[in-house]
Amino acid sequence: MAPSTSAYCRNNLIEEGFSIINQMKTVPRCQPDVYTYSTLLKACVDASRFELIDILYQEMDERLISPNTVTQNIVLSGFGKVGMYDQMERVLSGMLESKTCKPDVWTMNIILSVFGNKGHVDLMERWYEKFRNFGIEPETRTFNILIGAYGKKRMYDNMSSVMEYMRKLQFPWTTSTYNNVIEAFADVGDAKNMEYTFDQMRAEDMKADTKTFCCLINGYANAGLFHKVISSVQLAAKFEIPENTSLYKAVISACAKADDLVEMERVFKQMKDKQCLPDSRTYSIMVEAYRKEGMNDKIYYLEQEKQKMIANGALSD
Repeated sequence: MAPSTSAYCRNNLIEEGFSIINQMKTVPRCQPDVYTYSTLLKACVDASRFELIDILYQEMDERLISPNTVTQNIVLSGFGKVGMYDQMERVLSGMLESKTCKPDVWTMNIILSVFGNKGHVDLMERWYEKFRNFGIEPETRTFNILIGAYGKKRMYDNMSSVMEYMRKLQFPWTTSTYNNVIEAFADVGDAKNMEYTFDQMRAEDMKADTKTFCCLINGYANAGLFHKVISSVQLAAKFEIPENTSLYKAVISACAKADDLVEMERVFKQMKDKQCLPDSRTYSIMVEAYRKEGMNDKIYYLEQEKQKMIANGALSD
């Protein structure tokens, strides 16, 4: 019966998931175990039904089932994404005190990423030291999280220090490492340092991806170098970078910044012709561009289209 639970939970049919667990309890040889509860906990997190998590923990405790590290990491990530820091720290404290459910490098990465993405660099650094003192060794992804967080806060010296530390410990710089640095310079329109980093990335034969080109396009647009936006789009095509929502959105945003609404509309049409669904941010960028020009009729039609997509369940956020 456990596979059925998993299938229900993938569809976020949480009530049915609970129902199956209750059925399992009535069959002596089919009692729910830690994996059964982990599946349902993940479903609750995915559906943002956080009020059910404590109920499941209590039930597990009554049945003498201890959550494992993987389960706790899923719950930690869920709490972190919606800013439920008190609950997140409660789970984490329990893991630090547990003999059977110790935090691991994934736990470390989740916590650092939560605080880093929110710009809470001081908390990120404090937890980094706590995890290190607990004996958890960082990995490449850990350092990339730190670099990304420092970049967003324009703490370039800290960013460079982490990169040098990676070299010293012989941790490879990855596509994510370079992307985080390129993004840091792109956000402030520092085209010179952005290009230098991209050239270094290519010199080391590091493969660029969609995020790399989204950052380049954004950086050139922020710097007012719109001719370089065009050359970046052409280079992305040459590198056979997948044309997804993020890439089109970056180009549409660049067109809006250049006040080139004709090109913005052409790119938007091409996006839809390629069966690439716009997201809410795509519509927001275009509405704002039309609003600047007082084009209320265009805004009306765009809002109508957006509502139709929401009704059809086709709008991704």
